Amino acid sequence: MSSPAPSRGRRGRRAPSDGPRASLKQLLPFLLEHKRVLIVVAVLSVLEALATLGQPLVVGQVIERVQGGEVLGLLVWVLVGLVVASSLIGAWQHYLLQRTGTAVVYSSRRRLIARLLHLPIREFDARRTGDLVSRVGTDTTLLYAVLTQGFADSIGSVLIFVGAMVAMLLIDPLLLLLILVVIAASATVVGLLSGRIRSATQAQQQKVGELSSGVERAIGSIRTIRAAGAGAREQQTIEETARGAYDAGVQVAKASALVVPVAGIALQVSLLVVLGVGGFRVASGAISIAQLVTFVMFLFFLVQPLASFFGAITSVNQALGALGRIQEVLDLPTETAEDAAIAAGAAAAAPAESAAAPAIEFRDVRFRYPEAVVAARRSAESEALRALADAHVDAAAVELGDEDRDDDVLRGVSFTVPAGARVAIVGPSGAGKSTTLALIERFYDPTGGAILLHGRDIRTLDRDELRSQLGYVEQDAPTLAGTIAENLRLASPDASDAQCERVLRDVNLGEVLERSPLGLEAPVGESGVMLSGGERQRLAIARALLAAPPILLLDESTSSLDGLNEQRMREAFDAVATGRTLVVIAHRLSTVVDSDHIVVIDHGEVVGQGTHSELVASTPLYRDLAKHQLLV
Repeated sequence: MSSPAPSRGRRGRRAPSDGPRASLKQLLPFLLEHKRVLIVVAVLSVLEALATLGQPLVVGQVIERVQGGEVLGLLVWVLVGLVVASSLIGAWQHYLLQRTGTAVVYSSRRRLIARLLHLPIREFDARRTGDLVSRVGTDTTLLYAVLTQGFADSIGSVLIFVGAMVAMLLIDPLLLLLILVVIAASATVVGLLSGRIRSATQAQQQKVGELSSGVERAIGSIRTIRAAGAGAREQQTIEETARGAYDAGVQVAKASALVVPVAGIALQVSLLVVLGVGGFRVASGAISIAQLVTFVMFLFFLVQPLASFFGAITSVNQALGALGRIQEVLDLPTETAEDAAIAAGAAAAAPAESAAAPAIEFRDVRFRYPEAVVAARRSAESEALRALADAHVDAAAVELGDEDRDDDVLRGVSFTVPAGARVAIVGPSGAGKSTTLALIERFYDPTGGAILLHGRDIRTLDRDELRSQLGYVEQDAPTLAGTIAENLRLASPDASDAQCERVLRDVNLGEVLERSPLGLEAPVGESGVMLSGGERQRLAIARALLAAPPILLLDESTSSLDGLNEQRMREAFDAVATGRTLVVIAHRLSTVVDSDHIVVIDHGEVVGQGTHSELVASTPLYRDLAKHQLLV
């Protein structure tokens, strides 16, 4: 399967969708994981509220005793005790909230990572890696504010708010009524702004995801970009994305900035009202000076939690904006979740497994990539042509694979792979060869027909069980950052050092072991940059050989090898082929001419099957390929 051309900036992958807006109900599971701690925090909030509300009452008693010339006695110490207790309880509560907020971020990241690593392959083909990474890193961080600035603060704030209102009602209902008018106006303004904050935050997080994707793609292709002289263009594209993130952030700042002064204005207006009307009430004898002072203190305690509540609205709305993007991924079905429905239908139609059946059988297999994947590839193709135009290359002279241009990749493909046989699949670029291996691995399922493993429809098999029987070497097999040993043991974690060294020498990588005194523990660099292209390919093959599965799937596994290493690789395959089934895709027919069976595919259809000599005589396409490679 021809790979889609790399894209720049926001092109080449499906842009992050707006996604569903999260609700408080969807936030609850993250909080309820820590309900015991939150209960303790709630209790502390009650105690802190009581200690806080007790202070104005004691101050009022102090003023009355001073006015009456009475002895203060223990009142001063009671007031000091309430202040100290309130501070200590607040500090403990703060610690618990900070710790729990960190735990919420951790648990959300665990959920995301678990879901991401088990999503169907189509989701990775249709989405950008950087955007998915951003959801794990940046988006989850905003959930921290829900606890540290939102949820638990609101509990204490509500208690203080209600307690202050009750006390103020008992002191002077008229003054309280005037204050409530101011508060109602403030709450209306905040309510109108909260929706804007959530939308702006969601847009900002999406832009940050695009930025992460652009940077990740550029860094991953830095050598190609430098060699093509495209550094300035890449910089401009990423800077445009960064500008978009900045603009979205400014919108968040504007909406949040409008919320911040609301509480301050409410306090100032309320204070002016209390001092003006309250002074008149004192002069008329309706209330005493001590009651007015107590009322003013309660006013501050009323507006302070109001400010915290307004801040909590901002924090929660920002978190809900990010949670919408997190929830979008968490709501995607995993491979395992899809298997039950697929297996139920396939099991009824497929025969039971049989030892006499072929190792692999394609029965009239049809396949079309999902619409989102097709759209992403077409976008990548358009970007590739634009890049060629920038480089003054005639785009019309560039032929991209039919797989990327046509939704129908396979059209009724049928062939068998006998157990223990070596079968090759050949054909021009874009014919659908790599797709056949992707379907065997169940990265995708056929849209028609069936693929059987030992006579059993692979859709009835658990994917892990299926893949444990397959060794797959991709066309562009990646090398993971880490050591040689870590790459080898990816599929064979229990392999000994001796086994690792033996398989490396089998694929002519012994010199890599001798290159560094660290041997198997030698680092390979990011994406295997410390190895040559041929060495990376041989390392991938060694990884598959070490696992020693009964079936090996090799996609252009020798395309980067020179003649000597290709011969060594064929010898290694001969050594491990005994008792195993090999399915090999190759452009160079010299690597497959001695295969037991060769399948020729063109435009998603089987146009010929047989041995090399049979196909030369019967299949024009194969004969032309052989002539071009000087094999006839």
